[in-house]
Amino acid sequence: MVAVSRLSRPIAPLFASARKGHAAALGQLLSIVESGGPRAREVADLVRANPGHAYAIGITGAPGAGKSTLTDLLVAQLRARSARVAVLAIDPSSPKSGGAILGDRVRMLGHTLDAGVFVRSMASRGHVGGLALAAPEAMRLIGAANFDVMIIETVGVGQVELDIARFVDTTIVVVNPGWGDDVQAAKAGLLEIADLFVLNKSDRPGADATRADLESMLDARNSSDQDWRPPVIPATAIAREGITEILDATDRHRAWMESGGGIERFRGDRLVQETEAIVRARLDHEVRALFAKTPEELRASLVAREIDPWEAADSVINRIVDQHATPPEPLARDL
Repeated sequence: MVAVSRLSRPIAPLFASARKGHAAALGQLLSIVESGGPRAREVADLVRANPGHAYAIGITGAPGAGKSTLTDLLVAQLRARSARVAVLAIDPSSPKSGGAILGDRVRMLGHTLDAGVFVRSMASRGHVGGLALAAPEAMRLIGAANFDVMIIETVGVGQVELDIARFVDTTIVVVNPGWGDDVQAAKAGLLEIADLFVLNKSDRPGADATRADLESMLDARNSSDQDWRPPVIPATAIAREGITEILDATDRHRAWMESGGGIERFRGDRLVQETEAIVRARLDHEVRALFAKTPEELRASLVAREIDPWEAADSVINRIVDQHATPPEPLARDL
């Protein structure tokens, strides 16, 4: 008997099973989405016909800020409110396989037996901001699987990740006491994306000064009375303090977002931004493929001063346009 790969099983039954709460089926569909190709498009078509209602919360911050511990506690609180919760942890990519280094089993072990919690790691694959191009599609799939809340946690390797705000409804930025003057630029960026700040490890020295620093920066922002002002919430995750306050603030932000249809406009903008990212990725893929075929020819023309770099760029663009003179086959979702 020939074994059937889990990635080659029929999509529709898997999707129906995932919508009934079967974690294994959802996991297989997410693997298909990450792998890309025509089957990923089949998943996307089913998701589009069966949109979910999940509210997306992003958690980001510098390495060691305590994001995973906070995520674990937020999940517990949400479950106490009877919400079905999914966690998508964006992890660094393995340099060999391209897969996530940190796995599901490392995180949130206390929720493994809870059918109302689903945890998945996704490799960043080196994309700016640490979010794979497959992440938005994965989030839509999770929503279609009838979860109430999804939490997207970024790994925060090397820098505070700012990209997450493009994918979620509420962005939580986790900071610790003792921010230094050398991260002023990072602070400015965080002010642009944070819907609420969590001052974790607030029992440590310097917490009051850090909170005052954040409040001062928020005061200095140019904003109208109608703008949302991110609250700064002290918490000590290891002592389970501040978790209820974080969720209460998230609820307030959600209510503010939903007033007047603002959240629908925001989500529409998000889809446009995702489309732009896909177009850029595909064009980059085609440019790299074209250069791989004719690097010496191009180099020779440049060195001989027959053309300059601008003319070379025009030549490359014209070749790409010529390749698409007739409608191409849909590209796989694997960029």
